[in-house]
Amino acid sequence: MPKKILIPDTSVIIDGRIGPLIDKYTDVRVSIHEAVVAELEAQANAGRDSGFKGLEELELLQKYASEGKIELDFIGERPTEAELKDIDDIIRSSSKKTGTHLVTSDKIQARIAQAKGISVIYLEKKKLEREPKIYDYFTDDTMSIHLRDRNLPKAKKGRPGDAKLVELSKTPMKERELKKLASEILEFSRSDPDSFIEIERRGATVVQMRELRISITYPPFSDAFEITAVRPVADMNLDDYKLSEKLLKRLKEKAEGILVAGPPGAGKSTFSGALAEFYKNQEKIVKTMESPRDLMISDEITQYGPLEGDMEKTADILLLVRPDYTIYDEVRKTKDFLIFADMRLAGVGMVGVVHAAKGIDAIQRLVGRVELGMIPQIVDTVVFIKDGEIKKVYTLKFTVKVPAGMMEADLARPVIEIKDFESGSVEFEIYTFGDETIVMPALDEGGSAIDNIAAQTIAGEIKKITRGGYVEVKVRGSKATVLVDEHQIPKIIGRHGENIEKIERRTGFKINIRSFDETSFEKPKEEFEALVREEQRFVVLKVAKELSGETIEAYAEDTYLFTATVGKNGEMKIGAKTKIGAGVVDAFVAGKKITIRKVP
Repeated sequence: MPKKILIPDTSVIIDGRIGPLIDKYTDVRVSIHEAVVAELEAQANAGRDSGFKGLEELELLQKYASEGKIELDFIGERPTEAELKDIDDIIRSSSKKTGTHLVTSDKIQARIAQAKGISVIYLEKKKLEREPKIYDYFTDDTMSIHLRDRNLPKAKKGRPGDAKLVELSKTPMKERELKKLASEILEFSRSDPDSFIEIERRGATVVQMRELRISITYPPFSDAFEITAVRPVADMNLDDYKLSEKLLKRLKEKAEGILVAGPPGAGKSTFSGALAEFYKNQEKIVKTMESPRDLMISDEITQYGPLEGDMEKTADILLLVRPDYTIYDEVRKTKDFLIFADMRLAGVGMVGVVHAAKGIDAIQRLVGRVELGMIPQIVDTVVFIKDGEIKKVYTLKFTVKVPAGMMEADLARPVIEIKDFESGSVEFEIYTFGDETIVMPALDEGGSAIDNIAAQTIAGEIKKITRGGYVEVKVRGSKATVLVDEHQIPKIIGRHGENIEKIERRTGFKINIRSFDETSFEKPKEEFEALVREEQRFVVLKVAKELSGETIEAYAEDTYLFTATVGKNGEMKIGAKTKIGAGVVDAFVAGKKITIRKVP
């Protein structure tokens, strides 16, 4: 009987199927193409578990060869990185050329090979006889399982807002147990139609195994082997949240740019899933964008992941699909916010899941990422979730008005009002002031908070001209009085008043410049002498340790040098070759006394 010659592809090596197959033959040679070795090496170098599994299978085949069970050889040439994209074709061509049997567990590979007249042994992906052992740790009230090498296995039980961490055993977990458990999870996810590997990186793998989201981490990413499995314990619909008729009507008829915000584990995804089902039942076309895809929703709603690892490409497909609503879980990085904004401005109803400690924080995360005036067009409703309950709902409105705390009509500007939905009262305002974007609690009376911000802004503008000299600003309504050293006044006013006019236009305040000598206000006189020493690359100013953390201004006698924060040991280091460092050295060499003053 002629020798059976097998050429396995990458899929069957990773599955660990070639070993059991050779037990069926008495005389067999296994030929491993160098393209398979190169692919497994690339996967292992990328930290993917599949690469390591494949290398373990090659080691097993080498063991069989040394025991005389099989003949083993390596054929072909190592492909280039570009050629690895055609690895299946490389192996098919090699099998056809040599007249050997191609072994695969890839259905498409098998069908193409058969169509080309290649002898194929197709091995279906093996299925575990039982569910992975990770399920044994779960009970009806278990939210998550936490398994770590050399630590007791623990579970978080209860519901969001009412959960406790309990020990599941008095025996610490061992790394070999965790590796075996991880292997079960990965094998099951490859064969189960409702499971998949979501992320595979060096040191970390994320698996969506039916309803469980499982994170497997190991060195070098984590300091120890660890498995965390999270399961939603609450399958809720919108009726369970006892929404007011007013809010229900808004969600149904008006809200199309929604942020569902809250801290981790608060129940944001559960509410978003309920909202998706609500829109589906309103005969809307609903899709999701998720990474990982772990929302517990009905099969009628298609769940999309990052296309080719990029959510922007997913958004491109969704704009062609034209859903009525898209659930984006989760919106976290700048790119996510921009994708969310782009889809919303394209007319798609959007629900974004955002981590935030407070409802207003979710809105602030948009500031600086999109144009301020566009925010109400992108987000019209914020639902803040905590402990599984809706704690606050905000709505956004764009208007032109005088911000709370300001009193003059010439300070009117575009303002975004953040209103409590149920009461209709304005709780926050967002607007620009000078070069800054301000998120300010709305004030019923007075304007002390806005006055302080205005004073700081005006002082910053003045210090750009005085090079940081001491400035005191007092704000009343739309007017500000600025106190400076008398010799600074001409520079601040500028030729024909051009400098002060620019500052007034930028800040919206009428500014009166006065010297300290004209007023009863006394500039702080408390000064501290600084010791100066030169090091190889630095000039070091040493002051009393009790000034550590204080913001100070440094002077050479009456000449301003710089503003800085004192370090932990009462020291400030300045680069010797910098302009400031050279100024300090010149003053020190000239015998001038170096002093510092605290900035109030």
